[in-house]
Amino acid sequence: MPTLINYFPPLDPYLNVLHVDDDILVVDKQSGLLSVPGKDPSLWDCVEHRARQTWPTAGMCHRLDKDTSGVLVLALNKRAHGRIGSQFEHRKTTKAYIARVAGIIEADSGLIDLPLMTDWDNKPRQRVDHENGRPAQTEWTVIEREANATRVRLHPLTGRTHQLRVHMKAIGHVILGDVFYGDADTLAAADRLQLHAAELGLTHPTTGEFTTFVAPTPF
Repeated sequence: MPTLINYFPPLDPYLNVLHVDDDILVVDKQSGLLSVPGKDPSLWDCVEHRARQTWPTAGMCHRLDKDTSGVLVLALNKRAHGRIGSQFEHRKTTKAYIARVAGIIEADSGLIDLPLMTDWDNKPRQRVDHENGRPAQTEWTVIEREANATRVRLHPLTGRTHQLRVHMKAIGHVILGDVFYGDADTLAAADRLQLHAAELGLTHPTTGEFTTFVAPTPF
């Protein structure tokens, strides 16, 4: 008997467009919306599907976790997709995330350098593995300290699955609202995952101009 998957993606706005031209579509993805369709047929609604209602050739160049919000880029033709995909592959893009994490981080900034791999017994979770993990680095800077939480700016230097979520947990400051890596207290502290892709910089595939797209942080 098929498993019932509870997936109720946000509808307002249906698609929050930050920029569009002949080559690229840049959107601000809502928390709770998939980037691309899931394996289960019920998980068809996603950014890519919604974009194709208006731009039939739209294709995702990268992804954000369902519960992470923020800047996503789609290519509108094969040439643009190849050029943007190459930038992600060779780490020519720049990324900045905003997160609220549990507890007070005393230092003002730092670098997390911990290798990651899939936790095969608990997929899709990832874990730190010093022997078999792939290299992963995250720079962080404190923006604001609250009573029981810290707002940070995160710069992933690599692009591993769940990298920011696992790295912040590894240093003792799980991201608030994280259903995979948090506990009852950190889940109760936020009504969504407090992780937002605030900035994405890339070289435009046609003009050659480096542009940074910004999505306001909603928490």
